[in-house]
Amino acid sequence: MQKNEILKIYGTDYKNQTIALLEHADLASEISDLSLHIGIKPNLVTPTPASYGATTHSEIIAGIVEYLQSYGFFNITILEGSWVGDKTSEAFEYCGYNDLAKKYNVKLVNTQKDASVKVSSKSYKLNICESVNKIDFLINVPVLKGHCQTKITCALKNMKGLIPNSEKRRFHTLGLHEPIARLNSVIHQDFIVVDNICGDLDFEEGGNPVISNCIMAAKDPVLVDAHVCALLGYDVKDVPYIVLSESLGIGSSDVSSAKITVISGTEDTIYAPEKRVLDVRYAADDIDSCSACYAMLVPALLKLKEEGLLDKLPCKIAIGQGHKNKSGLLGVGNCTSSFKYSVKGCPPSDNDIYSALKDFILNL
Repeated sequence: MQKNEILKIYGTDYKNQTIALLEHADLASEISDLSLHIGIKPNLVTPTPASYGATTHSEIIAGIVEYLQSYGFFNITILEGSWVGDKTSEAFEYCGYNDLAKKYNVKLVNTQKDASVKVSSKSYKLNICESVNKIDFLINVPVLKGHCQTKITCALKNMKGLIPNSEKRRFHTLGLHEPIARLNSVIHQDFIVVDNICGDLDFEEGGNPVISNCIMAAKDPVLVDAHVCALLGYDVKDVPYIVLSESLGIGSSDVSSAKITVISGTEDTIYAPEKRVLDVRYAADDIDSCSACYAMLVPALLKLKEEGLLDKLPCKIAIGQGHKNKSGLLGVGNCTSSFKYSVKGCPPSDNDIYSALKDFILNL
């Protein structure tokens, strides 16, 4: 398979269509050495069902494992770390990964509990999970979906599950985009299988899935993410970490030169994000917030907007690490604990935020 190729397959037999996709891509020839340690990195951002539009379908992982084992590859590890605020162990259980690991006798590594090692992208310093260094061939299995802070998330951003929680928080203080690009310069993904079955095109936590029933295969994460931008109506410049990754030599964003092949089924999905998150972002004063915290704020704001209450707020809602030790009227999360009114939690739940903000508005 060439680096400028993207393969697609459509259908509802997700495990077997994954196997067919990998057969067509001839993945086994890409690995060759049976002794190599193969890592599989899904997206288990939170313990929610894959049908909700946020997490990687376990059937895809099962298809990858069955394919690999049929060619004699048995040194396989599934490794992932959920976002700050959720436990990977709960996601493994809820999303069926514990049963999957037991059935196929593969290792399951919770990177939230992993030690970290320091690495460098030129002069740029990062911390990554130690288990990554034990992987010889990394298969990235992201979900194609929208993101409340970066517009899209797919192949490049999915590598954030391979860094410690402390580093995830630090990434947000650094603006997300350059750290994501730098991370991909030190963690090389060898093959990509994209879960484009029913991702939420607006919100990384899911809740508004768009059915596509598509699985993709590729080798270039920059090309994959550029293709996602094209599907969702964004320019790659709207997602700076794609442009930065290309400048670091990680891949090409030239979708016009890509060879896109549908090997089975028909593409009939209209990729049209509702951009509901953008409709409420004006109410937040976000300075370096973590994705989990911001993602809890969004549904609360959407509920308030539906009830006609959002525009009654007397000020923007402060959120993010940039508000630590500062004063203000209204904030969300422990970073705004010094504000007059603050919804405590790291992160607080969306229901707690909604209830607190509604009470605040009604008692003005």
